[in-house]
Amino acid sequence: MFSAKKKLALPSSGLVVPLQEERSLLIKRTLCIGIAAAITACLAPCQQILADGTPEPEAKRIFGIVPNYRTSPSIQDSEPLTIGEKFKIASDDSFDRGTVALAAIFAGQSQLTNANRSFGQGGAGYGRYFGAAYGDFVIGNYMTEAVFPTLLHQDPRYFRCGTGSGWSRLGYAMRQSFWTHRDSGGTQFNYSEIVGNSVAVAISNAYYADNRTASSAVSKLGMQIGIDMAANILKEFWPEVERKLPWRHHHDPNAIK
Repeated sequence: MFSAKKKLALPSSGLVVPLQEERSLLIKRTLCIGIAAAITACLAPCQQILADGTPEPEAKRIFGIVPNYRTSPSIQDSEPLTIGEKFKIASDDSFDRGTVALAAIFAGQSQLTNANRSFGQGGAGYGRYFGAAYGDFVIGNYMTEAVFPTLLHQDPRYFRCGTGSGWSRLGYAMRQSFWTHRDSGGTQFNYSEIVGNSVAVAISNAYYADNRTASSAVSKLGMQIGIDMAANILKEFWPEVERKLPWRHHHDPNAIK
């Protein structure tokens, strides 16, 4: 009787462990980004403005790796994006070398924790992990920055606040995951972010054979929205943080604080 119970328990634990490992990995990723975002909020009091009154130009990458193509320094005088421009932003984000590097890092982390056992180990296994991680980035970018913004007439850009206290800017950055700008002006619920990521998670079930449960899908969606929120915070404070980095040795002589 005892040995029979042990045999029944083994398959069950084999199914549970990968899901728990995957959730743990997703939580760790989100926490790392959130900690970095919180540090930026503490370090950055205000946005730097050039002498002619325009905001400082946008860096294309945050920390030299995270793509930053859809950030706009201000909503003032901004023009609605065309369909082509929305797809260009998604393409720039998806095929940037930083996205490839992030996918490689995430693939390594996933393989180390054996997050999807059907992928296997070794070089072939890593290739499958990398393909899945990179696919997550590309599909998510196109769904949230191109396809649904086009269908729903929403603007996929992040418009930096740039003024006010650090806490007010932090709240502004977090709200942008749920509230966005329309092409025609004004704001509305960010359907592109929520629905787009939901569709991306559903598509990912095609290549994540180990975890196709509803609870896993909800966890992935929640983590993805949390990661995007943390990314917004980084984008809000990045100009100030960049000026504090030790390898930035020069400042624009026409800039004022």
